[in-house]
Amino acid sequence: MKIGVSLYSFHNYAKPDSLGVKGCIDKVKELGGEGIDITDGVGGMTFETHAQYLAFAKDIGEYSRQVGIQPVCFCVGADFINRPLEQEIERVKRLSEVAAAYGCQMMRHDATSGYPSTVKYNRSFDCVLPTLAKAYRAVTEYAEMLGIKTCVENHGFFVQDPDRVEKLINAVGHPNFGALVDIGNFSCADVDNAYAVGITAPYAFHAHAKDFHIKDGSLDYPGEGFFQTRAGNYLRGAIIGHGDVPVRKCINALKRAGYDGYLMIEFEGMEDPIRGISVGISNLRRFIQ
Repeated sequence: MKIGVSLYSFHNYAKPDSLGVKGCIDKVKELGGEGIDITDGVGGMTFETHAQYLAFAKDIGEYSRQVGIQPVCFCVGADFINRPLEQEIERVKRLSEVAAAYGCQMMRHDATSGYPSTVKYNRSFDCVLPTLAKAYRAVTEYAEMLGIKTCVENHGFFVQDPDRVEKLINAVGHPNFGALVDIGNFSCADVDNAYAVGITAPYAFHAHAKDFHIKDGSLDYPGEGFFQTRAGNYLRGAIIGHGDVPVRKCINALKRAGYDGYLMIEFEGMEDPIRGISVGISNLRRFIQ
């Protein structure tokens, strides 16, 4: 496996008044990373036109490759329940053009944040699965023409469980569509991480390495930095290897499934991001070996 870093991990360092996007790419190279993931709106950047976004993406992609760092995945938001479906499909298709401009190999986009509170019945995952499958298939068919694979990540609570990820991938049933397996995010749905990675790894196009400090929800609120899982347990982002996610066990599950792609650090801890990423890369390299 190759180790990389999601630029999301740099937090405020990616903003123009700090290191900026190019400075963060330099830092990935300095710390020994080989690739990057790029989030929509990285560094707080906004663009008035699609053409401006494409030009920015092309510049960043070219710079990254010049310093020896491969842009791998473009990560964007989407919601196929709470936004007009056809409009949202077209919007995400356009974002696949940005992924291509960056020179990424794939694009990860969301499914939905879940049903609005006003919906009281027929709100299960299975109820909306045909709609989600239709949307993902439309996007991946378009992205395939641009040379971009698309994938769903296990995050956002609603599509976080391994069985839901597997159902969605099989419902779409397209060779250009797979999973972005985030080994830490299963904690948000209170699912055993290694068990969940074992289910989703055979579908993996891409993978994220993430760690969490985990505290039982029956305890007092631990304080600043923690958020609650679906079942009410407490999580706080951790340096890879410092938290409670069985990182090495999850990596082994990916290996057994034949995954040999990039493993991208997503750092969400309270420590300084550069320090957190640096220690994380060192630990992750050791775990992989």
